[in-house]
Amino acid sequence: MKYKTLGNTGVLVSELCLGAMTFGGKGFWEVIGRQPQDEVNELIKLSVDKGINFIDTANAYSEGLSEQMLGKGLKDLGINRQHVVLASKVRLRMGPGANQVGLSRLHIADSVNDSLRRLDTEHIDLLYIHGVDPVTPLEETMRGLEDVVRAGKVRYLGVSNHPAWKVVKANGIADRMGWSRFVASQNYYSIASRDIEREIVPMALEENISIMPWSPLAGGFLSGKFTREISKAGDSRRDEFDFPPVNKEKAYDIIDVLIKIGKSHKVSAARIALAWMLQKPGVTSIIIGAKRKEQLLDNIAATELKLSESEMSELDVISQLTPEYPGWMVERQKMGRWPEQS
Repeated sequence: MKYKTLGNTGVLVSELCLGAMTFGGKGFWEVIGRQPQDEVNELIKLSVDKGINFIDTANAYSEGLSEQMLGKGLKDLGINRQHVVLASKVRLRMGPGANQVGLSRLHIADSVNDSLRRLDTEHIDLLYIHGVDPVTPLEETMRGLEDVVRAGKVRYLGVSNHPAWKVVKANGIADRMGWSRFVASQNYYSIASRDIEREIVPMALEENISIMPWSPLAGGFLSGKFTREISKAGDSRRDEFDFPPVNKEKAYDIIDVLIKIGKSHKVSAARIALAWMLQKPGVTSIIIGAKRKEQLLDNIAATELKLSESEMSELDVISQLTPEYPGWMVERQKMGRWPEQS
């Protein structure tokens, strides 16, 4: 297991992060996973034993049950809190009240207090804002986040599911006011959905913000279970919850290559998809969510697989984005910038 710095900080996080979205399975989240406490504890222990020091959850997962089970698992296993970088999120609705949602100072403060209680910890290492709030001014959100940082309840800040321009604007506000900046961006990113490479990846590289991909296997679609001939896997959450969106015709072409390269290495298609992502610029830690021990071990094994330049190139070509403006114009205008290119 390799470790990388969390954005422009001195904190080291493992290149894989254990996602806790499958913990519990309450309400809507039952279609994602229904893991009881004993299985949660087994996955946490296995991850830590394999070198993972980074665990990700959210207050909304299973209506708070995921945080509660994660906190209990760490205590049950006697894991030193200082050995784990714990991430959670705020933004989604947490109750019927008019203000139990969003990114107001009020909801941020209430949510962090509730998360600390459920996690049974004194602080959250990395707090993400879980999405855009179209109601709350960005300045208020950044002030609310600074409040919980200065109170010692949160150590670092991250952003999730935001456009690049909004992240830069938010960090500009933080710089102007002397507040804490975002050091991580959690985004949907897989070999079947490379949209963040248009704006978010270049922004993150320029701003020294860590990219933390969620759903790197496109909700299980890239596991190797799905092909043009098999549209229902029988044991995948995609069977019940077809999310996140993916261009399936293009994805089937990608899956064919994943399976082919996987056979040459005698590994799963999923392991190839993760190995590809581990070698992409800007990626700090990939969030993996597993329902079973065997699945988790297979995902972790991707850290031991190094794809060749020709294999990376083949995967890059089959999954490449369709050029969009202004990207294609930016690339075109690079030509001739240096005298020897004229």
